[in-house]
Amino acid sequence: MKKIAIIGVMNSKGRELLNMLEENGISADDVFAVDTDCPLGTQISYGEDVDMDVYNLRDFDFGSADVAVFATSEEISKHYVPRAAAKKTFVIDCSTAYTADSEVPLIVAGLNDEKLAAAPRGVVALPSPQVAQLLLPLKDVAEKYEITRLVINTYMSVSLYGKEAMDELFNQTRKIFMNEPIVDDEDVFHKQIAFNVLPQVGEFIGDETKYEWAMNVEIKKLLGKNIKVHANCAFVPSFIGIGAFVNVECNKDVDVDDVRRIMRDTKGIVVFDKRTDLGYVSLNDVQGESDIYISRLRQDISVKNGFSFWCAADDLRAGSAQNAYNVLQLIMNKKVN
Repeated sequence: MKKIAIIGVMNSKGRELLNMLEENGISADDVFAVDTDCPLGTQISYGEDVDMDVYNLRDFDFGSADVAVFATSEEISKHYVPRAAAKKTFVIDCSTAYTADSEVPLIVAGLNDEKLAAAPRGVVALPSPQVAQLLLPLKDVAEKYEITRLVINTYMSVSLYGKEAMDELFNQTRKIFMNEPIVDDEDVFHKQIAFNVLPQVGEFIGDETKYEWAMNVEIKKLLGKNIKVHANCAFVPSFIGIGAFVNVECNKDVDVDDVRRIMRDTKGIVVFDKRTDLGYVSLNDVQGESDIYISRLRQDISVKNGFSFWCAADDLRAGSAQNAYNVLQLIMNKKVN
């Protein structure tokens, strides 16, 4: 059994990945839990019965692991991924550090598995969770109908920014109910997020924010540079989950009933789409779920060959941890050297 190192186990994404490993029967003896600046003696639970020691990233010997999954910030990944790769440890990076690197394949398991074998530096990257949850249901649709343009509006929970952001939403909500000032709880968003919607996710890069830019780059890297992408990202006051309305334009005539059938037949996709009140899936419905949910699938009559849909998923689990685990499985099954 290959040894797996999970880097960033003290944050929400890393914890979710540990949970997924344990749920799928990976022995704690085959897993290293690693994080930054952890005092000696720090432990983290692995399932109900096991407490694992957490190794300090600065001192961790990557040579003891066959695969390292970085569930960390971009800065930490940039600093430590080369160290892991130098030890011949295969790296799966969940940050945006290598999004635009032409020598690092971007992988969505089930979409482009063959790219795993073409990782010259022993490093692969995973796309942001909102991209993973959009492209899996579109995989076979793109092949059949030749997608030419995507217009995407995402509604993103605060978990994207980690525990501190989730705490900030909780504290602001509590203080508003208690009629207390929230000025001391605006460290992460620098603005009220409770009972509000913020049309900025990441710092601005020209006219776009970082996550809008990343969606454009990642989608083109995964589906082809000729696809036109326009993304709009906003934070909503939800703890976990990402929802998105997606408008799709194609080169061929679109049969929406056929699109619905294709999505239903795609592994990991659940189509729940009824033309009745509550006949759709919301962010609260998907928390803790490993599948990606599709609702509101319909023709887009404003363009020649178009359709639109609503997509919702748990960003920590379905959008990130599930994809990382599936890529791990491909490595374990020797799809790469």
